[in-house]
Amino acid sequence: MEKKRLALRKLLEAVEKEILKKPDKKTLDRLALLAGFQSWDDFQHALHGE
Repeated sequence: MEKKRLALRKLLEAVEKEILKKPDKKTLDRLALLAGFQSWDDFQHALHGE
């Protein structure tokens, strides 16, 4: 039972690490395009202003 518990803990830590990892610039730019913006920077500017 202890081996299963340890394996589950390692799996959850790996998943958490991936979830918390910030996407790269290319991925963010593609998401911004889906939202109707030319780039992630344009999206951020529209969202937060300057």
